[in-house]
Amino acid sequence: MTDVLLIERADGVATLTMNRPDSMNSLSVELKEALLDATRDVSADPSVRAVVLTGNGRGFCVGQDLREHVALLEAGDPAPLATVSRHYNPLVQALAGMPKPVIAAVNGMAAGAGAGLAFACDFRFASRTAGFLLAFANVGLTLDSGVSWTLPRIVGQARATALAILAEPITAESALEMGLVSAVVEPETVLPTAQDLAARLAQGPTAAYAAIKQSIAYAASSDLAGALAKEDELQTAMGRTEDHRTSTAAFVAKQKPTFSGR
Repeated sequence: MTDVLLIERADGVATLTMNRPDSMNSLSVELKEALLDATRDVSADPSVRAVVLTGNGRGFCVGQDLREHVALLEAGDPAPLATVSRHYNPLVQALAGMPKPVIAAVNGMAAGAGAGLAFACDFRFASRTAGFLLAFANVGLTLDSGVSWTLPRIVGQARATALAILAEPITAESALEMGLVSAVVEPETVLPTAQDLAARLAQGPTAAYAAIKQSIAYAASSDLAGALAKEDELQTAMGRTEDHRTSTAAFVAKQKPTFSGR
């Protein structure tokens, strides 16, 4: 893996740190491909039971590397935004569909596709100096990186529409008020806060967490009957897991359960 992305594994947690601080972690092709490879790797790694995504320096991620994008425009590339299908779509699917909890430690500005990456995570902790900006409309573009799907489900359709069309910065405190982030903390504690939660979740019933995520995602585009059928399917599968058997026995014995994720 190249140094545009740092990967740390400890206590069942993989921390992915975008590492282009001079550009506030703007998404170059190199970084997008490194992120996509890493998310797929940690998703498939049974030793990783929770994931943290963060950025190095003053920014979390300010979205597309505009220098690369402008170069494509100036070269007359017939598909200057092919990166949406090539990188953003599979990356957001990998994050949102990760069969384990994913936590964003938003250490600074999250703009454009950078905000989209944060929205695709299950939890978001924001530094008091962080902010969000959906600036797509300001450059004559529509939403990408999953924002049209994730944002309305987090803050509601009306607020998501306003945030996208007005394209105005959102402070960390405003993000907390609208439920966009789980908590706002001091800059020096945002990553440890995210990693502490990840470590706690890594000790939990991660197979059940994966099923919960799958159930909620399915219900978002299903009718009630379909959602109930999916709950039945997933609950049946969870009832056969080692975690269910051992934790039920521990409850009866009034002991603390130990989860294996199986």
